[in-house]
Amino acid sequence: MVQYNFKKMTVVPNGKDFIDIILSRTQRQTPTVVHKGYAISRLRQFYMRKVKYTQQNFHEKLSTIIDEFPRLDDIHPFYGDLLHVLYNKDHFKLALGQINSARTLIGKISKDYVKLLKYGNSLYRCKCLKVAALGRMCTVIKRIGPSLAYLEQIRQHMARLPSIDPNTRTVLICGYPNVGKSSFINKITRADVDVQPYAFTTKSLFVGHTDYKYLRYQVIDTPGILDRPFEDRNIIEMCSITALAHLRAAVLFFLDISGSCGYNIAQQASLFHSIKSLFMNKPLIIVCNKTDLQPLEGISEEDKKLVAEMKNEAMKTVIGQGGEATNDEGVLLTMSTLTEEGVISVKNAACERLLNQRVELKMKSKKINECLNRFHVALPKQRDSKERPPCIPQAVLEAKSKQAAEKEKRSTERDLENENGGAGVYSSSLKKHYILANDEWKEDVMPEILDGYNVCDFVDPDIFHRLKELEREEGLRHEEQGDDDFEMDALKLTPEEQGMLSEIRKKRSKFIQQHRIKKSTAESRPIVPRKFDKDREFTTKRMGRQLTKLGIDPTMAINRARSRSVSRGRKRERSVDGGDTDGGDAMDMDVDAPNKKQRMLSRSHSRSRSRPPIEVVPGEGFKDSSQKAKAIKKARKSNMMRNKNARRGEADRVIPTLKPKHLFSGKRSIGKTQRR
Repeated sequence: MVQYNFKKMTVVPNGKDFIDIILSRTQRQTPTVVHKGYAISRLRQFYMRKVKYTQQNFHEKLSTIIDEFPRLDDIHPFYGDLLHVLYNKDHFKLALGQINSARTLIGKISKDYVKLLKYGNSLYRCKCLKVAALGRMCTVIKRIGPSLAYLEQIRQHMARLPSIDPNTRTVLICGYPNVGKSSFINKITRADVDVQPYAFTTKSLFVGHTDYKYLRYQVIDTPGILDRPFEDRNIIEMCSITALAHLRAAVLFFLDISGSCGYNIAQQASLFHSIKSLFMNKPLIIVCNKTDLQPLEGISEEDKKLVAEMKNEAMKTVIGQGGEATNDEGVLLTMSTLTEEGVISVKNAACERLLNQRVELKMKSKKINECLNRFHVALPKQRDSKERPPCIPQAVLEAKSKQAAEKEKRSTERDLENENGGAGVYSSSLKKHYILANDEWKEDVMPEILDGYNVCDFVDPDIFHRLKELEREEGLRHEEQGDDDFEMDALKLTPEEQGMLSEIRKKRSKFIQQHRIKKSTAESRPIVPRKFDKDREFTTKRMGRQLTKLGIDPTMAINRARSRSVSRGRKRERSVDGGDTDGGDAMDMDVDAPNKKQRMLSRSHSRSRSRPPIEVVPGEGFKDSSQKAKAIKKARKSNMMRNKNARRGEADRVIPTLKPKHLFSGKRSIGKTQRR
C-alpha cells in the first residue's frame, strides 16, 4: 500500500536565501587561507576545490527539491488529478523542468571553469576564475527565483492536504451544498468540520475515520456540487468530481427532501443523473436527510417519482455487484442529523455494502486460489451417541463457589454510600473497626470528664509507672552526658573556691544580659568613640582591680594594654643616651643613635607596630613561635589545591579578550588540532 505524506517535504528557499545558504556553507567547509608564495599547483587545487564544492551543494539541494515533489504520472490517479485541479500540472511540470535545467547548467559551468583553472598561471587569475564561476552559478539560481517561490507555495498547500489513502475502505459523501454532509461526518467520526447555514462552507476535502466490525473505514466529506456543465465548474466542485471518479468507495448521495438547502428535489435529481456515470461499479446509497422538517411520505407525487427513479438507478449498482433485483434494502434510507435518527443505520448500511463488494472482488481474483490451497477446514463427525460432559475437579468448583459467595457478601463503602443517600448525606463510621470485647460498645459515646477527672489521663493503667521510668531514664542521661557548659563539682571545691565560682557565674550572667541589650538596640544605638565613654567601663585601673581580686598580678597586662594604645601622630621623642634607660631630658644631638632599637623608639609612630606573623600571642594555643610557623605552613599547603581548582566568579576582576583566538587565527589546516 502506497502512503502519500506531503508534510515531510523539505522547504524550498527563495533565490536569495538559496545563494546565501550555499556560499556560506562553501566558506565554512573549505580552506580560506592562501598565500601567493604557494606553488601554482597548490593554488589551482585550492580554487578548484571551492568551485567543485559549490557545484556539489547546488546539485544536492536542487536534486532534493526535484525528487521530493511527486511525479504526477507515477502517483495514484486520484492525487494526480487532484494536484492538476489545484495547481495546473503544466505550470507544475514547467517549474520542476526549470529547476532540472538549472542543475544541468550549474554542472556545465563547474566543469568548464575547472578546466580553465587547470591552466591558471597566477594567484590573481585563479581567484578571478573562481569568482566568475560562483557568480555565474548564482546568476542561474536568481533566474529560477520565481519557480522556486511557486514551488514553495505549492509545498505549503500540499502539506495542508488531508492524508487520504486511495486503496483503503472509503465512504464518500456527495450532494448539493448545505444538504447536511458535514453534519453527518461530524456525527459518525471524530472530525470537526465547520457547519454553517449557507452554501459552500466546505471548500476542500475533509477526512474522518470510523469503525465497523473491528475494521477502520475512511469517511470523506466533499464540497457541494452544482448542476451545470463540466467546463463551468470551479476548483471546489472539481475536487469532489475527482474524488468520485478515482476512489473505490461506497457513495452516499445526500438528498434534502425539505428543500431548506435552497434547491428543490427536481434540481437535486437533475444533478444525480448528470453525475451518475461516476457511480459505476460502486455501492450507491441515496440518503434522504432532514426528515425532521419533512418526512419522506409527505412529499408530492412528482417528487416521489423523481426519488423512485434515483432508487432504480441505485438498484443497478446492486445488480452489478451480483445481488438480486428485488433486494432494495440499504439503497434508499432516511435520517436526520439534527435528531440523529437513522444516522447509525446509514453508516452501517454503507460499510456493510462496501465490505461485501470488496470480499466479492477478492473472491473473483486469481489470488484467491493460492490462498484457498493453504487452508483446510476440518469438520469432525460424531463417533457415537455417548455423552461426554466436561470434567471439572471438585476442588475447583468449591473454590469458584467460595469466590462467588465472597463477591456477593462483600459490600464496599461506595455501596453503603449509594444505599444511604449518596455523597453529602452518608458519613462512614470510623468506630466500626474498633477491636473491643463486646461489639455493642463500638458506638458508645466516650465521656471526657468523669467524677471530676480527665478520662484521657486514665486511659493507660500503667501511666504513672511509665512516667517514673521515663524520669529516671532522663536523669541517667543527664548524668552521663553532663551539661554543655563547663561545670565543676561543688563537693571538691573549698569554700573560697565556691565563692569565686559563684562570683564568676554572676558576672557571666551579667555580661550575657548586657550583650543581649546591646544586640537588641544595635541598629538604633550610635557608635561612640572610646574617648567619649563617660561610664569608663573599660579602663586599666578597673582591669587591675578585677585581676587583683582574682589573685593575678595585673602589671604585664596593664603594660601591654598601654603599649598597644599609643596615640596617633605622637610627637618625636628625644633620643636617650646609651646609659640613660629611664628616658632623661638629654638634648637630642645630631649623632648616630647607639643602637637600632633606640632609633626605632625615637621615631614618631603613626600606628601601633605590626607584630610578626610567627609571634605567639597569649591565648592562641601555641607553645612557641616555631610551632606557630609550622601551623601556618600547613594551613597554606591545605589551601593550595583548593585555590588551584578555583573558578572565576562574577565578582572577580576580568580583562576580556578583545580578539579571541578561535575567531582571528584563521582556518586550521587538514589533520592538525594543535590549537584545541
